[in-house]
Amino acid sequence: MEVTRIERDGWAVVIVTGEMDLVTSPTVRQHVHEAVADGRRSVVLDLAGVRFCDSSGVGVLIAARRLMRSCAGRLRIVLPDQDADDGSHVNRVLAALGVRRLFDVYPDLTSATDESARPISA
Repeated sequence: MEVTRIERDGWAVVIVTGEMDLVTSPTVRQHVHEAVADGRRSVVLDLAGVRFCDSSGVGVLIAARRLMRSCAGRLRIVLPDQDADDGSHVNRVLAALGVRRLFDVYPDLTSATDESARPISA
């Protein structure tokens, strides 16, 4: 797994590629916590490159949502459409667990960092 943090249009963007599992998920959590510690209150998790996500990965996403809400921040997630050939695993997992509706999901990074864009429906 690779995790990169960039800044884009006032958003802290955490780009994740690979697998989010018990071993790798803490790295994602750490990047979100570091963004908040740096004073960032608008965070995008770009998960378009995540090919596998287990329950620990879902736990990190829910914890990130809770953290951002506790500091009056915003969390947006980039996920490909459930019908996409590549990168839609996380979308399917969140939908199957019934937690997809908890997140503001965008189809790409451009729309996720656009203040006028609306999330796609669950």
